[in-house]
Amino acid sequence: MKAWRAAPVRAGRLRGSRGQSTVELALVLPVALVILLGVVQVGTVVRSQVMLTHAAREAVRSAAVSPDLAAAQRAAEGAGGLDGRRLHVSFDGRNGPGSYVHARVDYVCVTDVPLIGPLLPDLSLHADATMRVEQ
Repeated sequence: MKAWRAAPVRAGRLRGSRGQSTVELALVLPVALVILLGVVQVGTVVRSQVMLTHAAREAVRSAAVSPDLAAAQRAAEGAGGLDGRRLHVSFDGRNGPGSYVHARVDYVCVTDVPLIGPLLPDLSLHADATMRVEQ
């Protein structure tokens, strides 16, 4: 007499779950891509803020050592690699040696990362710096 054997249970499960990992990847990949692009956009905004702070320091340093405010504005535009067309520099103070000069630099940061940029408005960033006038 032959012994009766049951079919393996695993075989039935494999047929029903075929391609499951492909479907899961197809569902998760767009979400992961949007999150990655959001991180890149935040990184570009943070980089712009750091470069803007550097530009404000360069502008106020130039204004503190020279009475030529146009040169100080050029120093701000040349520092940090920011687009000069979206950069605005204003100065306050500078009444002579020993006084303080204050520089405020405003910048419009364009959000241009694909998929994320069109969803966000352009950001207005600013940085301030104050230094004592030397000459």
